[in-house]
Amino acid sequence: MYNLGKQFQVDKKRAIANKNNIIQGNNYRFTVLTERLIRLEYNTNGIFVDDPTELVLYRDLKTPEFNTSENSNYLTITTKYFKLTYTKDKPFLGGKANPAANLKVELLNTDRFWYYGHPEVRNFGIPNSSISEGGLKGKGLYSADGMSSIDDTKSLILNEDGTTYENPELRVDTYLFMYNKDFEEALKDYYKITGYPALIPRYALGNWWSSNNDYDDLKLKTLVDNFIINEIPLSIIVLDKDWHNRLRINNKHLRTGFTFNNKYFKDPKLMINYLHDKGIRIGLSIDPTSGIYNIDNYYNEALKYLQADKDGKIPFNILDPKFVDAYFKLFIHPLDNLGVDFYWLDPENNQSIQNSTLLKHYQFYDMKRDYKRRPLLLSEGDTIAPHRYPVLYSGKSTVGWNTLRKIPFYNNNSFNNGAPFWAHDISGYFKGTEDNELYLRSIQLAVFSPILKFGVDKGHYYKREPWRWDIKTHTIAKDYLRLRHKLIPYIYSEAYKYHKFGDQLIKPLYFYKPQFYDDVLYRNEYFFGSSLFIAPIVTKKDEVMNRVVHNFYLPEGTWYDYVTGKKFPGGKNYINFFRDEDYPVFAKSGAIIPLSNNQNLNDTTPPVDMEINIFPGQSNSYTLFEDDGESDLYRKDYYLLTQIDYTYMPNNYSVVIRAIDGKSGIVPDKRNYKIVFRNTKKTDNVTAYMNETAMSLKTYVNGPDFIVEINDVPTVGQLSISCKGKDIEIDALRLINEDIERIISDLQIPTEMKENIDHILFGNETIKRKRIEIRKLARIGLDKKFVKMFLKLLEYIGEI
Repeated sequence: MYNLGKQFQVDKKRAIANKNNIIQGNNYRFTVLTERLIRLEYNTNGIFVDDPTELVLYRDLKTPEFNTSENSNYLTITTKYFKLTYTKDKPFLGGKANPAANLKVELLNTDRFWYYGHPEVRNFGIPNSSISEGGLKGKGLYSADGMSSIDDTKSLILNEDGTTYENPELRVDTYLFMYNKDFEEALKDYYKITGYPALIPRYALGNWWSSNNDYDDLKLKTLVDNFIINEIPLSIIVLDKDWHNRLRINNKHLRTGFTFNNKYFKDPKLMINYLHDKGIRIGLSIDPTSGIYNIDNYYNEALKYLQADKDGKIPFNILDPKFVDAYFKLFIHPLDNLGVDFYWLDPENNQSIQNSTLLKHYQFYDMKRDYKRRPLLLSEGDTIAPHRYPVLYSGKSTVGWNTLRKIPFYNNNSFNNGAPFWAHDISGYFKGTEDNELYLRSIQLAVFSPILKFGVDKGHYYKREPWRWDIKTHTIAKDYLRLRHKLIPYIYSEAYKYHKFGDQLIKPLYFYKPQFYDDVLYRNEYFFGSSLFIAPIVTKKDEVMNRVVHNFYLPEGTWYDYVTGKKFPGGKNYINFFRDEDYPVFAKSGAIIPLSNNQNLNDTTPPVDMEINIFPGQSNSYTLFEDDGESDLYRKDYYLLTQIDYTYMPNNYSVVIRAIDGKSGIVPDKRNYKIVFRNTKKTDNVTAYMNETAMSLKTYVNGPDFIVEINDVPTVGQLSISCKGKDIEIDALRLINEDIERIISDLQIPTEMKENIDHILFGNETIKRKRIEIRKLARIGLDKKFVKMFLKLLEYIGEI
């Protein structure tokens, strides 16, 4: 045993399966973990692994319903989902002619079956660890065949103290998921054995900033001041390579280093305190994989425990517990003591590092030694239980539309292994061409993604700061970045459901409509949490129309444009025209979206001023999760769950907000509520009670929304709001004619010409006749580019 620290210890008892779940012979062992999941082991020496592995930490699951039957030669195991047939003590893989001769697992109620060595060609795969490489790699859990396997044979095995060993035995250790169409349940089975997803710190859901700039005290303060002056919230600053002392060998700067460069930062603790006072957290880029040198303060101390090579380098060896111990105690913990919030593991070449997952594991779990600081890590993606180590970084990508086009599908495929917290550098990291439209579309997509991160290479002409663009671009970027911080109560509550129950933060449309997987128009679309649906824009706008012509599909049900409130019946395709400031975000009927109206720009804590957007059409309930957002005290019940119930009827509606679980003192004692009833008519008959006490309130109309404001509401208790009216919903159906009218209105052409165009487009003539009349306008001065545009618009009108 090596005392690495309590934070690294594992509970070996929880890795031992319930004996009632095990069927074992001389050289085989089957463990039925759930109705959908079975562990398959084979070893000619009859030696099996009960210790936890890098992948699987828990096998002590309840006994599911299953039946076995056997004789001297054959064994069958049957659950609700599968039937396994095995020729006892035979190798799992049969001959070439019949690979399923010895072991066959049938997926019940289908004609499909699995055997050891099955190619699983219909598996949807998982994202490549770097988006610049594009495409997918390896297997995920989601397959069109309704089954998938994970080989755990080569994983490192964990000792109780957190150290590892390799099993030299020639063996088979495979986990087989047979789920048919119940993929989400299979994903939860995966979490049961690998550990449920980590709960991300609340501040990580705000706006991130990282630039490969040689920041110093003054430059960093200027950056923060500019965000404040421009009223743009900022949650995290990640310092790239040059924050620390660096060593140059063979004309190349090594990336290793764990000591602040005092040329740039005279007093690192003072600098970090300054950021914390502004509500900003700090992360540092580190790369221990190139070794440790004498540029660091505690190098000589490390030599007492570790041996350097002839060049004075202490080699990186994550398998050596002495190295791990010295690395954290002498090089990471001093940074922790300065107030560093988290680290960005940024090795030179992640693919070439042996045991990169183990490094991530140790780096993340080391933060668990202090319950006051919830672990967070930024690192490149990995196939071994990536959901345990958020946030994943998609690598340094090229600036350009091609990168943006990859991101939604990339995010959607993270659903296939249940790890949605990917960070992508807005617009791309380096090279390419700066483009204001690309910049805005990248920000908009990031606002409605799990992580919003600015990251950019060193260079004066890279523009990631909103205030460096033209006033229109600046204003739109600012509005969306502020919206992101407003959305934190919603996103954090959804992140908690992901952590607690395995409910996915991102669900691709293709999961519900598999036929869309290969359709480039619709495969990018996804559900963002339980209430929002996103149809990302990844193409440039029509320069003449000054809008993006965007095709999208809305799922069954009724949906509302999140900004305008326009109603869209679901289950059909749409064509819409989006200006730079528009983005296709839709809220489902009855959606309840809690928002923060914190006055302090960078404050991501539970708000005093809370806005709740409620969309009409059907009754609904939403559970808001709140805690301190930065510690692990929520595990000891230091949290508050607040339930928001909306009861909808055409002639009256009510909202009840009540604390249902947790402790008081977690959120502000009193709150100011702004309840925004979207697409709802004004009513004068509104009452509000806190428990039995009548509350004073303020009501007013803002466009199509009816708003009720109530101040100084205790957060523990029950607030009841009742509104009575008649035909309360504003039936604001989206009409393509209105969109086209706006396009005409914005064009720089004579007003009389606009009237002619309106008469033609919206007249009663056939489409064919309208085309003729539009072409005639060229004779009286309509520019050919506009003629071409209106002929195209006629095609869209014809499709509606």
